[in-house]
Amino acid sequence: MPPDLTPEAAQSSGAALELLVHGVGGATPQEMLGDPRTTRITGDDTAAVHRRTEDVGAEQHPERHRDGPIPEAYCWSNLTSGNGSRALWLLLLPFMVVNLAHWMRPSAQGRSRTVRLYGLLVRLVALSLTVLLTAAVCEVALDLVAWQCAGTPDCAGQRSWLGFLSTGQGGWFAQPGRRLAVVALVPTALVGLLWYLSNRTWSAYESQRPLTWDDPETDESEDTDARSGVPVVRPALGRPGFWYGRRLVARLRAAHTAAGFLTVAATVGGAAARHDRGTDGPVSAVTGVLFETVLVLCALVVVAVICHRGRSERRLDHRLDRAVTTFLPGTALVLLLWSVVYASWSRPDWASSGSLPGEAVFRTLALGQGLLVVVLAVVALNLYRSSPEPRTTLKGLGGPAVAMLACALGGVMTGGIAQRVADWLDGPGTPGMGEDTDIQGPPVLLSWQASVIPVLLLLLLPPLVWLAVRTTRHARRTGPAIEAEYEEKRPEPGRTARIARTRATAALTDSAPGIIGLLSSATLLLGAGAVAGSWLTGDVPGLAADGTGPFVESVAETAQSTGSWLTGFGVILLVALGRRAYRDVSARRTIGILWDVGTFWPRAAHPFAPPCYAERAVPDLSSRMSAWTGHTRGRLVISGHSQGSVLAAAAVWQLPDRARSRVALLTYGSPIERLYGRWFPAYFGRLPLEGLERSVHCWRNLWRATDPIGGPVRIDEGDGQEVDRGPLKDPLVYGRTTEHPLPEPILGHSDYQADPVFAVERAALLERLGPVVPQQAGAQDLGAAAQGSAGRSSG
Repeated sequence: MPPDLTPEAAQSSGAALELLVHGVGGATPQEMLGDPRTTRITGDDTAAVHRRTEDVGAEQHPERHRDGPIPEAYCWSNLTSGNGSRALWLLLLPFMVVNLAHWMRPSAQGRSRTVRLYGLLVRLVALSLTVLLTAAVCEVALDLVAWQCAGTPDCAGQRSWLGFLSTGQGGWFAQPGRRLAVVALVPTALVGLLWYLSNRTWSAYESQRPLTWDDPETDESEDTDARSGVPVVRPALGRPGFWYGRRLVARLRAAHTAAGFLTVAATVGGAAARHDRGTDGPVSAVTGVLFETVLVLCALVVVAVICHRGRSERRLDHRLDRAVTTFLPGTALVLLLWSVVYASWSRPDWASSGSLPGEAVFRTLALGQGLLVVVLAVVALNLYRSSPEPRTTLKGLGGPAVAMLACALGGVMTGGIAQRVADWLDGPGTPGMGEDTDIQGPPVLLSWQASVIPVLLLLLLPPLVWLAVRTTRHARRTGPAIEAEYEEKRPEPGRTARIARTRATAALTDSAPGIIGLLSSATLLLGAGAVAGSWLTGDVPGLAADGTGPFVESVAETAQSTGSWLTGFGVILLVALGRRAYRDVSARRTIGILWDVGTFWPRAAHPFAPPCYAERAVPDLSSRMSAWTGHTRGRLVISGHSQGSVLAAAAVWQLPDRARSRVALLTYGSPIERLYGRWFPAYFGRLPLEGLERSVHCWRNLWRATDPIGGPVRIDEGDGQEVDRGPLKDPLVYGRTTEHPLPEPILGHSDYQADPVFAVERAALLERLGPVVPQQAGAQDLGAAAQGSAGRSSG
C-alpha cells in the first residue's frame, strides 16, 4: 500500500476499533472480550454488538487506548443454534444441500444465459425434492395405512386405531375414497407446516432490510481500487440486493407449497378418477378427466414460476409478486379440496386392492432427478471450460455432485420412512416378499434403492482405507521436518508424532472433493441400476434373484434387508439427534456448527431450506462499520475467525467506498479460499478475492498447518507483500522453556489470538490505515449514543 493517506484517513479522530466476529460453534460476548461485564451496544437477543462495560464511550477518549484498538464483539451464534425447535432443521437436510448446489457453479464471464440455465436446473431439482418428500408421506399415510392396511381386515384388525377406517366395520369411512380423503390431512398438514416454517424463519432472520447509503458518487455495479482509485467491477456479494432475496423466496415458497398440495390432490383424486374410468359408477368419468386436466395445468404454472427467477441483485428489490404468492398456493389448495370431495362421493362397488400406483411416481422422480443432474453436469463443465480455475473443485462439477447427494439424501429419508412403516404394519411378514404378508408394501423401487446402499458403502471402503494409510505415512515422513523447524536438540518421539499427526489429519480436508465426487458418481450409477432392476423385474431384489443360484440369492436378500435397516436407521438417527438437540444445549450448538456452513447462502433454490443467517449478519456488520467510521472518522479492523471471516469479507464487499477506505480486514483460521474459493468459485474464487484485496485498504490472513478448516487465500498485494502470513507455529514451542514452563497445546483451529503474531499483525494493519492524530473537537461517541437508546448490561 502507498504510504500517503487518503483525505478521509487524514481527518481521523484517532479512534481505533476492532470488530470481532466469531466462527463456527459461536461464543459469548464475555468469552470474546475476555471480561465478565459486557454491554450490548446495538442489536437484539438474536444477534448483537457488545463491548466491555468500561469501554462504552471510549471514542471520546482515544488516548486511553494507545496500546490497542477498542474491542467490540458481534455475536451471531443464536442465528444458527438458538432455541430447541431449530434442531428440527435436520429433517430439512436435503433441501439445504440442494440449495448449496445453486451457489457452486463455476465462474464464467459473459455467459449469462448458461448461468441462468444452471440456476434453473438446480431449482427444478429442488422442486423434485419437495414432490418426493410429499409423495413419500402420501405413500405412508394414503397407500400403506389408508389403502392397504385399512383395506385388509387382517391388518386393520390388529390395530384398533384403524377401526373406523376398516372395511370390516362397514361404516361411512369404509369406502376407499373416503379413507383417502380423511388421511390426506397428514400430508396436507406437512406441506402447511413447511410453508409456515419458511414464512416464519424469513420474518425472523432475513426480513431486515439493509441500510442504503446515499452516495451519488458510487455506482452500484462498481467498486473503487483502494490503491489506484480506478473503478473495478463489483462482485456478486457486493451487490446491494444480494443479501435481500425477499421476492425470490416468496415466489419459490408459493410454488413449492402449491407443488406439495398438488401432489396430495393427485394421489387422492387420481385414485378416484382411475376407478371411474374403469366402471360405470355413480360418478361420471368426465369429472375425473376434468379434474386431471386442471391438475396438469396448475402443475405447469408451478413449473413456469420456478423457471422465472424473479430477483434483482443490483438493487434492493422490495417488490412482491402478489398474484403468484397469493393465488398459486390458494388455487392448489382449492384443487386439493376438490379432490377430497370428489373422492368422498359414494361408490358402493369400490374396493381397495393391491397398492396405489406409487411405483410410477417414484420411478419418474428418480429418472427425472438423474437426468437433471446429468444435464447440470454438462452445463457446469461448459461453464468451467470457458474460464477454468485450477483450484475449482472437481473441475466445476462440485455443484452437480452435491445436487446428486441431495437427491440421495431425499431418497434415503423417504425410503427409510416407507420401509419402516411397512414393516411395522405387516407384523412378522416382510412386505413385497410373498403371499404370507398382510399388505403388498411400498413401491418396489424403494427396496431396490435401499439395496444399493450396502454396495455403495463397500465401494467407499477402499478409498477411505487408502486415505488413512496415506495420512499415517505422511505423518511419519514429516516428523524430521517438524523437529528441524523447532530446532529441537532433544526431540521427544511422542510430541513429534502428535504434531505430525495433527498436521496430516488437517490436510485430509483437501481430499474431501475426491471422496464426494466418487460418492456422487457411484450414487448416480447405482441409482440408475436400481431403477432398471425394479422396472425390468417388477419384484424386490430378494424375489428377483430367485432361481439365479444360492450365492446370488443370499447376496440379494442380504443387501435388501441390510439396506432397508440402514435407511430406517438413518431416519431414526436424524430424529434422535433432533430430539437430543431439543433438550441439550451443547448438542444443539454442535448441530448449529453444521448449519453455520450450510446456511450461509440465501435460499435461492429451495424455500424450505433452513434460513440464511448471513442475510441478517452481513447487513448487521456492514451497517455497523459504515455508521461507526462515518460518525467517528476513525480506523477500524474487522477481525473474523473461521466462518466469521467469511461474514467479514462479505460485509466489507457491501461497504461504500468511503467507509472501505478506513477499514482493514484481518482473517484467521479462514475457510475463505480453502473451502469457499474451491467449492463456490463464482463468488470466492481467485478473481473475486483479488478484487476484494484491491478494494479494501489492507488485508492480512493468518493460518496454521494444523488447522483442518482455515488456510491461505493465495493472493498477494502486488507490491511484494502477501496477504497470507503462515503457517504459524503450532504449538508455539516444542517443549518446556523458561517463557513457557508448561507444555503448550496444539491449538489447530482455535485461539489464534494466543499467538503473539496476531497482535503484531493487527497493529500493523492499524498503522497502515493511518497514524493516530488528536481527536477533533465536537466528535461524539456513536457507541454511547447507541447504548443510550438500546443498550443493556449483560455482565
